[in-house]
Amino acid sequence: MGKIYRFGNGKADGGAELKNLLGGKGANLAEMAKIGVPVPPGFTLTTEMCNFYTEFGEEALKDSIWNEIKDGISEVEDILGKKFGDSKNPLLFSVRSGARQSMPGMMDTVLNLGLNDEIVEGLAAITNNPRFAWDSYRRFIQMYGDVVLGMTPESKEDLNPFENIIDNYKKELKIKTDLDFDVQNLRILVDRFKNIISERMGIEFPQDPYEQLWLAILAVFRSWMNDRAISYRAIEGIPSNWGTAVNIQSMVYGNTGSDSATGVAFTRNAATGENYFNGEFLINAQGEDVVAGVRTPWQITKKESIEWAIRNNISMEERERSQPSLEELMPEVYKELYKIQTILEDHYKDMQDMEFTVENRKLWLLQTRTGKRTGMAMIKIAMDLYNENMINSEEVIKRIKLSKIDELLHPVFDTEKINVDVLTRGLPAAPGAAVGQVVFFADEVEKYEKAILVRLETSPEDINGMNLAQGFLTVRGGMTSHAAVVARGMGKCCIAGAGEIVIDYKKRIFRVKDKVFKEGDFLSLDGSTGMVYEGKLITKAPKLDENFHQILEIADKLARMEVRANADTPKDAKKAIEFGAKGIGLCRTEHMFFEDDKIKAMREMILAPDTGGREKALAKMLPLQRDDFIGIFEVMKEKPVTIRLLDPPLHEFLPHTVEKQEELAHEIHVPAGKIREAVEHLKESNPMLGHRGCRLGITYPEITVMQTRAIIEAALEVHSKGIDVYPEIMVPLVGKVEEYRLQKQLILDTITKVFEEKKNSVRYKIGTMIEVPRAALTADKIALETEFFSFGTNDLTQMTFGYSRDDTGTFLPTYLKQQVLEVDPFKVIDTEGVGQLMDIASTKGRSVNKDLEIGICGEHGGEPHSIKFVNSLGFDYVSCSPYRVPVARLAAAKAEIDKEN
Repeated sequence: MGKIYRFGNGKADGGAELKNLLGGKGANLAEMAKIGVPVPPGFTLTTEMCNFYTEFGEEALKDSIWNEIKDGISEVEDILGKKFGDSKNPLLFSVRSGARQSMPGMMDTVLNLGLNDEIVEGLAAITNNPRFAWDSYRRFIQMYGDVVLGMTPESKEDLNPFENIIDNYKKELKIKTDLDFDVQNLRILVDRFKNIISERMGIEFPQDPYEQLWLAILAVFRSWMNDRAISYRAIEGIPSNWGTAVNIQSMVYGNTGSDSATGVAFTRNAATGENYFNGEFLINAQGEDVVAGVRTPWQITKKESIEWAIRNNISMEERERSQPSLEELMPEVYKELYKIQTILEDHYKDMQDMEFTVENRKLWLLQTRTGKRTGMAMIKIAMDLYNENMINSEEVIKRIKLSKIDELLHPVFDTEKINVDVLTRGLPAAPGAAVGQVVFFADEVEKYEKAILVRLETSPEDINGMNLAQGFLTVRGGMTSHAAVVARGMGKCCIAGAGEIVIDYKKRIFRVKDKVFKEGDFLSLDGSTGMVYEGKLITKAPKLDENFHQILEIADKLARMEVRANADTPKDAKKAIEFGAKGIGLCRTEHMFFEDDKIKAMREMILAPDTGGREKALAKMLPLQRDDFIGIFEVMKEKPVTIRLLDPPLHEFLPHTVEKQEELAHEIHVPAGKIREAVEHLKESNPMLGHRGCRLGITYPEITVMQTRAIIEAALEVHSKGIDVYPEIMVPLVGKVEEYRLQKQLILDTITKVFEEKKNSVRYKIGTMIEVPRAALTADKIALETEFFSFGTNDLTQMTFGYSRDDTGTFLPTYLKQQVLEVDPFKVIDTEGVGQLMDIASTKGRSVNKDLEIGICGEHGGEPHSIKFVNSLGFDYVSCSPYRVPVARLAAAKAEIDKEN
C-alpha cells in the first residue's frame, strides 16, 4: 500500500472502502472526487504513517515520506496551474486531521498554509483583493501559532493570546466584528501576532512554506496523542492504535468578499431526525469560523431563516436585510448544494454532515461524513431510511449506537408543571432536559454532582468536563458549533447562541439583563426548545414513540437470545413488560422483606430460638410473600418468572446500631440484650462467603419450604383465573451437586404437597445459579439434576478474581489506569477468566443435558459486550434491570448479526 493517496479532478487513488487507512475525511474526499462532487484536489497521508511516526519519530518519517509528499504537491500544482511557495501565483494548502471515526475538534487543523511576508503581497496582487490576502495571513499565523507552536492562554480565565490581541484591537478601533478590520488593520494584526510569537516562543514565524508544511504535518500527527484526543477516545471507546490520517488539500477561500462563504450543512435534522435539508453559513469567512462560534451563523434555507427570525422576534424585513438565507442570497449556489446533498445521502444511504466553501460563487465540498445525531434522531433516521427502502432490517440495527439509547429513557421536563418564567433562550442544539449548578470552567465540573457548563463557546480542551456535565449553555455558536456537535455525539443537552448572556470569567458570574448568576446557582436547560430556566424544574418519564418500538421489534426478529428482566415487585415487572422483556430472569425474594411491614416477621424468624419458633414466624411471612408473587404472576401472565430463593446472610436483616436494636426489642417484645447476642452470633468474618444461599436452605429447611409454598400457591391462584403462569425456582450459591439435590428434593416434596392440597397443578422448573467456580467446573454433574442454569456473574466475578465488589474502589481505578485491567470486570464480563468458566460450565452442562436452559442474570446481562460474548456461547437468554432491557434487546440482535457476518 502507498503512503499517500491522491484525490481531485474527478479521480482518486482510494475511496470509502479504505476508511481505516485514509481516515473518514480522506476516504470521503476520495469518494466524492470519484462520483463527480467538486472537491479541491489534494492528497492524504495514511493512518499507518501516524503510527509509524509515533513509533519511530520525526526523522524516520521524513526519510520515508518526504519525497512522496513533494510529488503530491507537484500533482496538485499541475491540476490547478499554481505553484506552492510562488509569490506570483501561489498555491496554499489546508492541513487537517482525519481519524476513521469522527472526533469533532479533538485534533488539529491549519488553513492557508504557504503564506509568508512575500507571498501575501503576491496573493493580494493576483486576486486584486488585499483585504482577503491579509485576512488569510492573520488567520494562518493564528492557527499555526495555536496548533504548531503551541501558543496557549496564560490562564483559564483568559482568551487565547491571539483572541486577546483581536479583542483589544477592536476596542482600540471601536469596532464590533472581524469584518470591520480594513487592510491596514489586518497588517497591524499580523505584526502583532508575529511579535507575540517572538516574545512568547523565542522564535521568528517561519517563512519557508515547505518548513511550514512539514511542521504542520507533525503537529497533526502529534495531536492524535494530545490530552483532549486521548480523553475523547476513552469516552468513545476508540483504540489508540487506529491513528489519524493527514489531509493536505488545496485551499479554496470563503473570505474573498460578499460573493464568498463557508458553511456546514446536514441532509437531515441532526437533533430531531426530521427529513429536511438544513445548516448554517457565514459570508466572507473561513470554515473554522462556523464551528468555533466566533460569529453567529446564518441559516442555509429560507424556511429555517424565517423560523430563526420568529424565535428571536425579528421582523421579516430586518431578516431579509441583515441575515438572509443562502437560498435567497445565492440561489444558484443553493440549488447546486441541494443537489449535491441529495447525491451524497443517496450514495452513502445515511444522513450526511457536509462542510462547504463558496469562492466567488463557485461551490466546493471540503468534506462529508456520517452526521453525529441525537438518540431521537438516530432512531427516526434509521426507521425513515428503512421505510424508504434505502437500508434493510440488519442495517437498521447496525445503525443504532447502543450508548445513545439511554438518552431516550432519561427524564424530560414536565411542561405542565413549569411555573417559572423563561430566563433566556438560545438555539435548541441537542434535545433533552438538564438540571445542574453553574460551572464556568470545564476542569471544575466535578466540583458538583450535577453541573451545567456555561461558556462563551466550548473548545476541544473542554472535552473531559463536557463528558461529566449534565448539559452545555453557550453564548456564541449555532447548531453546528463545537458544543452542539459534541453534545449530540455524547447524548448531552445543549443550548447554543444564547446571546443575551454576558459572562465575566474572572468574577465567575453571568448576567441576563438585570439578573446575576454566580457559580453554583441552579439552572434548568430544555435542549428541545432552547429555553433556559432559573432553578430546578420538575422532570417526568419520557414517552417513547412508535419508531422506537418498531426498531425493538426488528431487533427481536433478528436476535436469537431472549431478554428477560431482573424484577422483584409488580411495579418492576410492569416496567419490564413496558420495555419488552420476555420474562423475569431474576426475582430476588430477599428484596421483598426489606419493606417495613415485612421485615418485622423476617426478624422474628431470625431471632427464633428453635425450629418451631422459626416456623411460627415463617407462617406470618407466607401470605406476605405469596401476595407479592401473585402480583408478579398477574403482570407477567404466561411469561417465565425465575425466582431465587433466599440468598443473603441473615445478619443483613437485623439492625446494627444500639438505638435500632432497642427499637426492635420494643416492637417484638424481647430483651434488647437478646438481639445484641443474635447480631453478634450471626456476625461473620466474610459474610459473602459465609452462611448464605443454599446453605441457609440446608441448615434451615423450613425457609425453603415456606418460599416454595408461597411461589406455588401464588401460581395456582393466578392459574385459577385462566392465566398459564410459569414459575422457575432457582437455588442460589450451589458449589456441590449434593447441595442442589438436598434443596431440590425439599422443593419437589413441597410442590407435591401443595398440588395435592389444592387439587390442581401448574408447570414449573427447578434450576440453579452458577456463581461459584466449583459449580462451573463440575457443571456436568449438576446438569444431570437440574433444568436450567442461570449465571450470577456478579458473584462469579468476585469469587474468580478474589475481589470484593464493595472494596474495589481502593485499587480498581489504579488497575484501570495502569492497564492491569482493560475494563471494570463488574461492568463487562472478563471473557478470559470468568468467561472461560462460563464456557466450561455451559459446554459440560449441555454435554449431559441437551435441553438445559442457560441464561445470565447478573447486571452484565444488560451490557452489550457481555451480551455478545454469551450469545457466542449459545445462551438462551440474558436478564437485566428493566431500564436496560431496550439496550439488551438491541445488543442481542447486534450480537447475532455480527456472528453471522
